[in-house]
Amino acid sequence: MKHALRATVAAVAAAMLVPFLTSGASAAPAPTGPDGGAAGAAWQATQDAPQQYPNINIQWDVPITMSDGTVLKGNVYRPADASGRPIDAPTPTVVNLTPYTKLVSNLADHAQAIPGLSDALFGLLREIDMSGTPLSGITDLTKGFAGGELRNFTVDRQLIKSGYSQVVVDVRGTGFSQGTWDMLREREQQDTVEVIDWAAAQPWSNGRIGMNGISYSGINQVQAAEKHPAALQAIFPVVPGSDLMNDVLAPGGGFGFNFIPLWLTAINGLKLVPDLASVLNGQFDTKWLADRVRDPLTFMDVLLNVYTTAHIDDLDPRAKELLTGSSKPRADWLGDPSKIDVPTFVTGGWHDLFTYSESKIYNEIPLPSGQKQLLMGNTYHVNSGNEYAKPGLPPRLDVLQRAWFDKWLKGIDNGIDQYGPITLRQQGGGWITTDSFAEPTENSGAQEPTHRRMYLSANRSGTANSVYDGSLTAAANDDTARLTVAPGLTSLCSNDAAQGSAGILSIIDGCAKDSRIEESNGLTFTSNPVAEPTTVSGRIAVRLNTVQDAADGYWVATVNDVAPDGQSTVLSSGQLMASLREIDEANSSKSANGDYTDPRAFTSLDHRQPTVPGEATTLDIALPATEAILQPGHRLRVDVYAGNFPKGLPILPMLLDTGLKPQHIQLDPNRPSFVNVPVRGNPGW
Repeated sequence: MKHALRATVAAVAAAMLVPFLTSGASAAPAPTGPDGGAAGAAWQATQDAPQQYPNINIQWDVPITMSDGTVLKGNVYRPADASGRPIDAPTPTVVNLTPYTKLVSNLADHAQAIPGLSDALFGLLREIDMSGTPLSGITDLTKGFAGGELRNFTVDRQLIKSGYSQVVVDVRGTGFSQGTWDMLREREQQDTVEVIDWAAAQPWSNGRIGMNGISYSGINQVQAAEKHPAALQAIFPVVPGSDLMNDVLAPGGGFGFNFIPLWLTAINGLKLVPDLASVLNGQFDTKWLADRVRDPLTFMDVLLNVYTTAHIDDLDPRAKELLTGSSKPRADWLGDPSKIDVPTFVTGGWHDLFTYSESKIYNEIPLPSGQKQLLMGNTYHVNSGNEYAKPGLPPRLDVLQRAWFDKWLKGIDNGIDQYGPITLRQQGGGWITTDSFAEPTENSGAQEPTHRRMYLSANRSGTANSVYDGSLTAAANDDTARLTVAPGLTSLCSNDAAQGSAGILSIIDGCAKDSRIEESNGLTFTSNPVAEPTTVSGRIAVRLNTVQDAADGYWVATVNDVAPDGQSTVLSSGQLMASLREIDEANSSKSANGDYTDPRAFTSLDHRQPTVPGEATTLDIALPATEAILQPGHRLRVDVYAGNFPKGLPILPMLLDTGLKPQHIQLDPNRPSFVNVPVRGNPGW
């Protein structure tokens, strides 16, 4: 009853505010809290109300010729009158470039547009609630689909009917576009800029361009904004990346085994679907067919090569390029968000494929707060938006996107620039807003978290059923012990496996939300329970003093929240091949205590240093920034593993160098192993 009354009051307030937000006659109220307060309710009312134009006009497969003669195909969506005739007035234009074919986008769009059925479906998805069951992760997925995510992925008809045009384009070599798929590299990045310039020059566009989209279509937004096309005014990337090698291809050198093959298969399969309409009307693009015959399975042969070639020197040259930091492809995949100068709203998740990059993109953009925004949910790659659109929770993604574009493309003073600017779902808590998060250097402010060491100890904690149940101590200890962990397959049931599957495996709570199965083949180090609510906020680094029995080792470290009932929930996770341990100091950061907070390894063959069996080797492992709160009675835990299948699997030459042999942590007071963790509060450690 209370929630219903609250929703009614919000709706009335929103209805009163809509005229002010749409007319631009007076300033909107300042947003308050994660849901935006009255301003947030008004954004939702603006998005959900009947729009200015009743229909949408679609032009199919519009040819867009690139500077090298390659023709890309795009669908153009424009506001239309009751008869379906596009309006004459030029409008702001939203561009989305996708490798998953605009055919998929169009089919999903039309499914959402079925009168009555789509509303009923989304209503049902929002009502599904399996919380408290072993499959509560299903709820995260269904609410993600109903939380505005699909409109960001496909086409937002409400946005178009309100007076925007939208262009959805198949990137080069995918969908119905000609050429060879370039995988976000130089030629494709140039295409993106040329598509923006093309859209801005069309008579139905007023020259003000925004970009939207999810994942791949979020990455190319960030890439485009770094190149400063004159017409680009704002971007709204959902789950974007910026350091693609260390985000997803081979973080720490552990090749993304369960995501990359599925991803390559999906894009290569979809790009072979012909344009049947052109076949039927006698306008089939024979150049498209010739390009597909020439390159039917882009990079699938490289994937096969890295797992069938025993020696690094014999790898396919393209594989060597990807694994060498100084190569041109690697340079293309390493973004520089400090070049971005257009308003940018980044949405990510603590268990997303690109978690590492998302907060860094925000922090590196040299714009004032408000012109840049960051929203991080407790989500995976496919379920962004799973906790939105209820009192106290952020607005839906399509609502935020609409408000963002209304502000920066139409100049409507709706208050979105005062939202956040950083809106975070605390793991173990609720939603908060803040002014700073995971800054690259330690802030001396009293409310800022302080990085501190927690040392790995051989003293048994009595809290874990693991290979070795150690402790975390606040003070340095004199423990000397060799703790051994061997590769295994319990990581098949893990949060990392759920993350590597883009979130599909997150439906199994006993794996994604509880590490006890995986910990049965790991080393655990657990603190005393905290005495009061304790916040972990920022970047985390784990230092391990290791010993290998071979020329290489594959190390994984997670930081967990352990509840009084024993449930162990991953807050952040990192991995590193021992031979790729050399740190790129220029791109790393340290806290005030002098320890690494972001030890970025080169992850490059030309910096590879095989380990010497039996000799101690220090490893610094970077874990993505997170925001979590340990409630009283909860404990902090570091888990250490000797493998991460299926999320990561070293390429065959490196895997052979590990020999799949056991690996050791050597506890030594002269070479301590510890986690450098950012803490706010008084945990009592």
